[in-house]
Amino acid sequence: MSKQTELQTSTADENASLAGRVLVVTGLSGAGRSTALKALEDMNCEAVDNLPIRLMGSLIRQGPADGRGLAIGVDVRTRDFAANVFVQQIEELRAEGPNRIDLVFLDCANDVLARRYTETRRVHPMASDRPLSDGIVAERRLLSPLLDGADIVIDTSLTNVQQFGRFFRNLLVGVPVGEANVLVTSFSYRHGVPRDADMVIDVRFLRNPHYEPELRSKTGRDRDVAAFIAEDPDFETFFSRLTSLLALLLPRFNEEGKSYLTIAIGCTGGQHRSVYVAEELCNWLGERATRVDVRHREMSFEAKSNGDDR
Repeated sequence: MSKQTELQTSTADENASLAGRVLVVTGLSGAGRSTALKALEDMNCEAVDNLPIRLMGSLIRQGPADGRGLAIGVDVRTRDFAANVFVQQIEELRAEGPNRIDLVFLDCANDVLARRYTETRRVHPMASDRPLSDGIVAERRLLSPLLDGADIVIDTSLTNVQQFGRFFRNLLVGVPVGEANVLVTSFSYRHGVPRDADMVIDVRFLRNPHYEPELRSKTGRDRDVAAFIAEDPDFETFFSRLTSLLALLLPRFNEEGKSYLTIAIGCTGGQHRSVYVAEELCNWLGERATRVDVRHREMSFEAKSNGDDR
């Protein structure tokens, strides 16, 4: 199969996977809602932004056009917006219709949001008569019911537009109802725990390759680094118990209809131990979940080793 044919087949599969689905995209102002809607348009969704809440129910009841998905953007500027009422309306629409409805919440760290607004010189919708930081805090408080009720939470703090578009596409595509799409992400505790994590695993107890001069510049995807971590006397027991726990939890998540699960693996620098464990866990999950992706946050989503890749 040629590369062009592969690309066409992949695109067709992605478009088909969103056909008939309704995605309501909300979140903090500046977190990437417009970018998400553009990405969904590229994935064969009809995108509608800031439709008055009183009209949203009618549009969702009509459902997506044949062979397409429907993406609706909602934020604090939307007419008639009230977070608790909005969440209740989504639940009622789910009970009514045959179409799958996912509520997507885009989150972001307060300092990153402040920097984005400062750099673009835009006015935050809730900071016209108050300091920017106060507006961000007020909006976060107002939107907390949406965050609590979201099916998918995505933290955009450490992503650029290109990374977010690719990650968003990978997250949404190819997830049948009732089967889990699992994202395993490595991270550095120095830069904070990922805000979108469902489970957080701390692997700083494993011996650290950073203190070995010949390993320091490499990553957990390099053979010698992987061997060094795997030889830790507690690694085998730890990994066995971790996978036993997940073997118990994954079927239960599926039964509860949880389609998205993010497992965050953290170490000090986010380069060695967390990367290795994330890769190993992704391999183990590959035989047990519908779709599994691995992301290395401190390596801009695409881990590149300085030696032989594992």
